[in-house]
Amino acid sequence: MPEGIELFTGNAHKKLAGEIAKYLDIPIGDAKVTEFSDGEISVHIKENVRGADVFVLQPTSMPVNRNIMELLLMVDALKRASAGRITAVIPYYGYARQDRKVQPRVPISAKLVADIITAAGTNRILTMDLHAAQIQGFFNIPVDNLYAAPVLLEYVQKKYNSRKNLVIVSPDAGGVERARSFAKNLQSSIAIIDKRREEANVSEIMNVIGDVKGKNTIILDDMIDTGGTTVQAADALIAKGAKRVVAACTHAVLSGPAVSRVNESVIEELIVTNTTPLDSKQKQCKKLTVLSIAPLIGEAIKRIHEETSISSLFV
Repeated sequence: MPEGIELFTGNAHKKLAGEIAKYLDIPIGDAKVTEFSDGEISVHIKENVRGADVFVLQPTSMPVNRNIMELLLMVDALKRASAGRITAVIPYYGYARQDRKVQPRVPISAKLVADIITAAGTNRILTMDLHAAQIQGFFNIPVDNLYAAPVLLEYVQKKYNSRKNLVIVSPDAGGVERARSFAKNLQSSIAIIDKRREEANVSEIMNVIGDVKGKNTIILDDMIDTGGTTVQAADALIAKGAKRVVAACTHAVLSGPAVSRVNESVIEELIVTNTTPLDSKQKQCKKLTVLSIAPLIGEAIKRIHEETSISSLFV
């Protein structure tokens, strides 16, 4: 058990917090996070944290705004309780897709959220697979951006790896680097889906770049939200002669019609991690395989506490 380390959690993902606590062999800190009848959130840290190295686990997934507010209030409470250092552990960073101005008179929401989290008193951020890596620069405090690739790779290698017959597919041009790195570890080839997005959550598949005929394909993305892009990509791959289609991502947002779309699609399996909790509707996805990132986050927390290398986890 690491000494001087405390792990707290809000209501966003208590199951993941429990798995991380088990990995670290420490109890979850005693905190009461409730709300008044009008919806105001109330936080009470019920143990001494003076001088402690505190980690607050809180993915800012659905309900996004409530989970962000819980995180802010917990950080403020810990700061006022004289915690030595406060690290916000945010496996899924909400608002990450709004990382730039795509048209006039819109906010850069990812930057605003970063400013608010920092202003609350956070000393460090630990997150996973940011939608855009440059979001790390929105913070003026240290940011450790972990990658779920080792967890996904281990599963894929055991179940699907046939070097001559496997193609890793990027669902858009922005994910090519991710797909290339994944494919390099598997010694397989890559393909790219050329798409055009007309509006948020709506995309049109245009073309498949690369040879997928007769191949087992794995669509690799950082997140799947409504599932439109992934399902259309799968259809395009089958149309180009792919033998089978599997999808994999870090963040299973799965909002709106995502579950029904995946269930009715040609996708054989959807591999995700548990950076966000799954509700009863999301669990109805018959093709879902959920991998735990608790050991990875737990090891990162341990290394931050001990001031040792995190990057060596991915070498």
